[in-house]
Amino acid sequence: MSVRCLNVDDNRDFLRVASDLLEQDGISVVGVASTAAQAGQACGELRPDVVLVDIDLGEESGLEVARQLAGQVSPDRPRVVLISAYSADDFAEVAADIPAVSFLPKSALSGSAILGLVGATGGLPGDPPQLSSR
Repeated sequence: MSVRCLNVDDNRDFLRVASDLLEQDGISVVGVASTAAQAGQACGELRPDVVLVDIDLGEESGLEVARQLAGQVSPDRPRVVLISAYSADDFAEVAADIPAVSFLPKSALSGSAILGLVGATGGLPGDPPQLSSR
């Protein structure tokens, strides 16, 4: 299964390292973004299957970005996976209403983890997403 991924994070070093790691693991990283506006534009142009969204986007809320991207009314809307250097317990209450597929700690980020999330949710971007913790 070929998975097209967009990575949204305000840390340029993390974007580079994560993109390299995912590419080595067989995930096609079609783009990166550092702001909500960039993420929205990239999703519209690149049509990724999965969007990794950092919860802490500096001045912006990654949770709000995830909500906007997952809430798109489109048959090819992306699967949204929240990522963070923090544990899911640190924000579980706030993220409960975010329509994301899952949460993935940055320390567990890998191609197999992404494929596992996509496979566990049916692999179809148009299906309704559900939040679950890995």
